Amino acid sequence: MPRDNRTPSPDAPVYTGPERLQKVLAAAGVGSRRACEDLIFRRRVTVDGRVAQLGDKVDPTTAVIHVDGERLAADTRLVYLAMNKPRGVVSTMADEKGRTALADFIGNRIEQRVYHVGRLDADSEGLLLLTNDGTLAHRLMHPSFGVPKTYLCEVSGPIPRNLGKRLAAGVELEDGPVTVDAFRVVDSLGRTAQVELTLHEGRKHIVRRLLAEVGHPVSRLVRTSIGPIRLGDLRSGRTRRLTNAEVAALFKAVGD
Repeated sequence: MPRDNRTPSPDAPVYTGPERLQKVLAAAGVGSRRACEDLIFRRRVTVDGRVAQLGDKVDPTTAVIHVDGERLAADTRLVYLAMNKPRGVVSTMADEKGRTALADFIGNRIEQRVYHVGRLDADSEGLLLLTNDGTLAHRLMHPSFGVPKTYLCEVSGPIPRNLGKRLAAGVELEDGPVTVDAFRVVDSLGRTAQVELTLHEGRKHIVRRLLAEVGHPVSRLVRTSIGPIRLGDLRSGRTRRLTNAEVAALFKAVGD
């Protein structure tokens, strides 16, 4: 497959109207124009649901383009970032109380104005997504799309053997029941333990409230993944651009 995992160049052109499809694909980081022409020729590219042809022109700001069935972020104005939010930072771009906020870690490196997808409370850390793609952000946050999120938590121990089954069966909170999609004990050191859990909803403080309800209050919480995007070895306070493959995976996660 000639496509690579590059992100679109920050210096990629901003389109003002229809352009040749191979130029749009190349600017989005799919490959060279020659490689993109080959993809089109081999009928591996669709535009708005139809198979593309050589010579087609598209408006990348409105066209829905798929390559090998994967949605492509062709609009070079759109930005997709992963950030490792440090503990003590509020999940807002700017804070009226003067507290350290997300924009303090971005500075002037991103020309476009981006917004955070969902939140992590100030005492929590880990993966946040930042984007100016409002449609994708809405779908990632809306519970109807069921995008899973995984957390690594340090809690009070010891952990009973049946805790995973109890969480999977559902726990009643003051604002309704919550169920966990996956749970495992990562490490146990007597009075403390590390557990990992995955759930697909984002009510306020849901993980902390859930674990406190079952008798294991959280002392540290790190979000390690949102859908297909993983925190990996991204250092605290750093951001990185998502690859084309990661953006495509996010679109797939919300059924686009």
